[in-house]
Amino acid sequence: MSISIARDLTDAVGVPRAVFVKWPLGHPLGEPCAPLQQRTMIFRALRLLLNAGQPGVIEDLGFRWRRERYSEPDWSQLKQE
Repeated sequence: MSISIARDLTDAVGVPRAVFVKWPLGHPLGEPCAPLQQRTMIFRALRLLLNAGQPGVIEDLGFRWRRERYSEPDWSQLKQE
């Protein structure tokens, strides 16, 4: 499982599964001092880990740097579908 900010490299290495965000280098979990954003990233990565149907999946999360509002993820939803 990988959280990627460099999609071309992630694709080239062939990771089993990854989530991708187009954010600045060095910030795969988000901004400093932004715990809701960081927990959301971890939640989405874990959700893909549990639910990816095949290897090689790269899910583009579509979050925009400093333009999103985050709320606490519903951890009870973190189960295999």
